Amino acid sequence: MPDEKLEGLDQLVGLIGARLNAHRLIVALAGPPGAGKSTIASILQQRCVDELGAPTEIVPMDGFHLDDSVLRARNLLARKGAENTFDVGGLVALLRRIRADTEDEIAGPVFDRALELSRAGALIITRRTRILIVEGNYLLLDSGPWAALRRLFDVSVRIRTPRELLRRRLVDRWTSFKLPSEEIARKVEANDLPNGAMVDTSSIAPDLWLEWVVQDR
Repeated sequence: MPDEKLEGLDQLVGLIGARLNAHRLIVALAGPPGAGKSTIASILQQRCVDELGAPTEIVPMDGFHLDDSVLRARNLLARKGAENTFDVGGLVALLRRIRADTEDEIAGPVFDRALELSRAGALIITRRTRILIVEGNYLLLDSGPWAALRRLFDVSVRIRTPRELLRRRLVDRWTSFKLPSEEIARKVEANDLPNGAMVDTSSIAPDLWLEWVVQDR
C-alpha cells in the first residue's frame, strides 16, 4: 500500500496566523470528492486552536444538500452532490451572518451521511469563534451562484489529489455503506469523479495549494 503525504499544511497555518486579526477569519477549503477535506479540516482546526490560540469551527458545505425529495422531483437524485444539488443561497446567507459577527449564536445545518439528509441547527457557532473553516467541493467555483462566495473568504485553499487516489478513496467510502458493487461503480464513475473534474477545471486559483503526494513503500 502506498504512503500518502500532505504538503503545504504548515504554510497554511502560517498564512492563517498572518491574516488573523480582531475580525473573524473565514477559510475556504475546497477540493474534489475524496480529496480528504473533512480530515484536513479537522487537523487544521486543532492546529489553529493549539498554535494560534483561536477558537475554530468547521462549516461543512454538505449541510446545504437539497433533500432527496426535492432532487427526486427535479430528476436529479442520481446526481446528488453535483453543483446544482445544493442550496447555495443558504450557504451565502450563513457566511454573511458569520462575517457580520453581530449575533451571540448562529445555527447551521450538518449533513448526516448515514441518514442521507441534512440536520438543521446541528452546528452552533458562538461569538467566541474567531476562525471558520468552510469545507466543500464547489466553494471556489467560478460560475453561477457559487461565484458569490469568493468575496466572503479571507483565505482560499484548494487540495490537489491524484485521480487514482481519489478513485480508491471514493470506492472505499461507498463500500463502507455496504452498497452493491454496481451502484458503487456508478456513483464513482458517473457522479463523483465528474464532479471532481469540474472542481479542478472550473475553480479560481487559491491563495494556497495543499497537495497529496503518494509514494510507494
